[in-house]
Parts: sequence; structure tokens; C-alpha cells
Amino acid sequence: MQYNESEFLIETEVPDEELIISRTNLEGMITYANEAFCEISGYEESELIGKPHNIVRHPDMPQTVFADLWKTLQVKKQWSGVVKNLRKDKGFYWVEAIVSGVHKNGELVEYKSLRTPISYETKLKYQKQYDKMRADNGEKVRKIIYE
Repeated sequence: MQYNESEFLIETEVPDEELIISRTNLEGMITYANEAFCEISGYEESELIGKPHNIVRHPDMPQTVFADLWKTLQVKKQWSGVVKNLRKDKGFYWVEAIVSGVHKNGELVEYKSLRTPISYETKLKYQKQYDKMRADNGEKVRKIIYE
């Protein structure tokens, strides 16, 4: 898929009072998306349900972050971290995410994710950190040139 580099420069601010909630099955397919998730991501609920949660994975996110998320979940622990997500319109939004397993009668049945807004300073910190991680891991790193 080809993207115009400028499409990735439009940020949607997550309002302070918003709580973005989603659930997935054990394969990472979305089974629930609250109204805030739909509104912030730019997708209709029907466009999210049944799709892989990585539909909102921004190309700036290092692969190692999600490898750590799955590794943490596999040992039945809660994962938290800062995530830059991709909107349907190719814009982006930043959140603090908490992901954990949901158990019924002692059996893992699904995953839930709660996401909240973060500060501008935190966004800058993690953008720089993630750019470095991607470069160190040999992943593509976008460069913006100002003239």
C-alpha cells in the first residue's frame, strides 16, 4: 500500500476524559470496540469488528514493542505501554495502553485493551525512542526534511 508521507502528519488528540476500550479474541481479532475507539480511530464499529487489532498499528511502531506485548500476555501478565496508532484516514493518535487477558472459570477467553491520552512531552519522548528502536532493529524509519 502506498501512502503520501504528509498523510501521516495529522494528529488526532485524544480528549483527556476519553477511555478507549476494545476486546479481541485469542487471535487478536476485534470483538468489541467502544464509541470512543471508533471516533478516535475514524472507523465505524462494523469496520472494526472481526478485523485484526493491528488495523490501527502505525508504521512508526517498532515490531519489538508488539513482540513484548504478546510475550507478556503469554505468561498471563498485564502489559502496558505507549502506542502510536494509525487512523483510517492515515492520521495518528497516541495513547497509554493497558492490555490483559480475560479469564472465565480459570480459562483465557479473550483480551481487553484500555487506552488513555498522554501528554505532548510523553509523545515526543516515545517518538524519539521508537525512531531509535526502529533504526537499531533495521526497520524502516521515516525522515521528514524541512526546507
